[in-house]
Amino acid sequence: MSDELPSPDMSIVLDAPQNSAIVGEWLLGTSALLMQHQGDVRAAELIADVTSLEVRLWNTQFDEEGYRVILVVEPSLYPRYDEAALKNIGSAMRLVLGPAGKDVDEIHVRPEIPRLAAGWREQVKTANGPKPSNQGRKPRLEPRHPVEDQLHFTNQWERDVYRVLKKRQATLPDSETIGIMPLGGIRVRLRTLEPDLLITYCGYVGVIEIDGPQHRGHAGVDHSRTRQLLHAGVKVVDRLNVEEVSSLAEVEKFVDDFLTQLGRR
Repeated sequence: MSDELPSPDMSIVLDAPQNSAIVGEWLLGTSALLMQHQGDVRAAELIADVTSLEVRLWNTQFDEEGYRVILVVEPSLYPRYDEAALKNIGSAMRLVLGPAGKDVDEIHVRPEIPRLAAGWREQVKTANGPKPSNQGRKPRLEPRHPVEDQLHFTNQWERDVYRVLKKRQATLPDSETIGIMPLGGIRVRLRTLEPDLLITYCGYVGVIEIDGPQHRGHAGVDHSRTRQLLHAGVKVVDRLNVEEVSSLAEVEKFVDDFLTQLGRR
């Protein structure tokens, strides 16, 4: 099965309803690969670190469409996107769009804005505590996300699988236990990934990804992430589809099967 991402219809404007859902990822990915092939690794990495892209038709002149592009990035990465970086990224996107009679008139960057909850003061104080960490960077920006053992989770499913893994951890001897890292940042080629659960066991590293309803239609992206993790030395990458799980026993069996695969020599 091909993991090729869909391309926008270049015969119409990029922000048309038919294109709006796919144009951001397509333009980012194509521009990053172009820069990589041209040897501009820094520009490629900056593009790969963009969370999302906003594209709006800005003007039309001489049969050429001009667009206003806004890069949305994690707040911690925002300072990296200075004037020189934006110039390089804009140049890459112009090369991608030019053959279709489209251009980038303006390019800007803004930080991803967190949602505000009533307990934002406590959230800020907790996040800025005495032990800085890159664990769960994105969930920390979201209100009322699950927290356990001072670890942050995107949703309750991640926490539930973590609890099952912790139970298994408690049954193992100290000389043959497992390590559990939820939402730890890992750098692979041209991308920073944040696997749901990274597990160490018997000298091997594995990853569990928890797929909810939001993963529908993202099979190509998920397959690409899996391949990059395997190429980076992760032994086993397995996915738990929460829509196919109806009991705790099924989660426990999934975890046991995963650990068996990971520990198999």
